Amino acid sequence: MRQIILEKLYRAKGRTISGVRLSELTGISRVAIWKHIHALKQDGFLIESSPKGYFLTDPDNLLLPVCFDPPLSERIHYFPRVTTTMDTARELARQGVPHASCVVAEHQTKARGRLNRKWESDPGGLWITLILTPDTPPALAYLYNFAASLSLSLTLETLFKLDVRVKWPNDLLLEGKKLAGLLSEIETRADMIRFLLVGIGINVNNDPSSSAFEAISIGQALGRPVSRKKILAQFLQCFFDRIQNLNARNIMAAWKQRTSTIGTRVRVETRNQTIQGLAQDVDDAGTLWVKDSKGQNHPIIYGDCFHT
Repeated sequence: MRQIILEKLYRAKGRTISGVRLSELTGISRVAIWKHIHALKQDGFLIESSPKGYFLTDPDNLLLPVCFDPPLSERIHYFPRVTTTMDTARELARQGVPHASCVVAEHQTKARGRLNRKWESDPGGLWITLILTPDTPPALAYLYNFAASLSLSLTLETLFKLDVRVKWPNDLLLEGKKLAGLLSEIETRADMIRFLLVGIGINVNNDPSSSAFEAISIGQALGRPVSRKKILAQFLQCFFDRIQNLNARNIMAAWKQRTSTIGTRVRVETRNQTIQGLAQDVDDAGTLWVKDSKGQNHPIIYGDCFHT
């Protein structure tokens, strides 16, 4: 019901809607409308109340499907609150939602990053999971993660002129601080991908200062709040355009132009060992090559990478 109320307020385009009119449009009492409005305000939605009714003060920041033009509006699955967008996306993927669907949530109660680390996901950020069903072998699944981080970096440069760097394997940095993180999951059937999930958390207008690591938001960097709607629309367009013709060489070459990892001294923690040295390259297979102090090159397929 709260989503329906938000949709009615959004369609009003900044005009005030009376409690009586909202009651008529939704089929619930004015008291129930008031309670839902109060709850929405507590969740961070900018709704003004007056004797004449209610109106949205920041409609451009809503992420409801109705806020986007087709075909994007048909791909968005919006939820005010979920355990994680990844959990919800997995359920929807198993139900057979179309390729290129996107789960969006205002708040995640059990958000996590790689290795099940807690990820702060307060209202004001952009918390999404892409649902992909590509006709692609599992060996190429890694490309979607790199394509997503590349597309997000390009999007933020286009919209805000921000120099956002990609960090191997799945982070984005702004001013050396964590701005966004990605998490991928794959489910296979026989020798093909049944579905691929790419979860993305972006600090937009939230305050990530309580994070366990040094983090920053777009709003903090610019000194003003920005439109999450514009970021999501631009990013999805950029990402879906890039994966139409999946090409490892092209994606990785573009990704390497925007990374801060290559040429940096790193410490990489894998399941079995810790490797320290100079990051030499990331090849077309997404493998990080690190040269240690003895001159030995180490290929690293997966691990936690720290710039030192």
